[in-house]
Amino acid sequence: MSHPVTITVETPDGERRELTAPEGAVLRDVLLDADLSPHGRYARTVNCGGNGLCATCGVRLAEPPDPDHWHDDLADRFGYPRLSCQLRVREGLSVQLLDKRLWGRRDPSAGDLPRDSEER
Repeated sequence: MSHPVTITVETPDGERRELTAPEGAVLRDVLLDADLSPHGRYARTVNCGGNGLCATCGVRLAEPPDPDHWHDDLADRFGYPRLSCQLRVREGLSVQLLDKRLWGRRDPSAGDLPRDSEER
């Protein structure tokens, strides 16, 4: 039986919320249940439903766990967000929701893109 854990979520506008969810729950489901969509405006209605195929539910994690999904392995390697549909809630999880005006935006600190190309 899983016990409830607290996770911290930061929205694109900087608001911080603490959520309680059962340990091991799927992060995407927890976010949606709290009316905090990990999807961009268009992907809220058109997405793969949490199957790890569309890559529209990406989030940033303060301390990401080791990847156990092919997309998360690539995300770690190239600086892309992690898929919330492939992450399980654990104690101390700190999540940043992204402003998804651009699909697939990389983290400029990953090193292979100049900072000004982030806005293109």
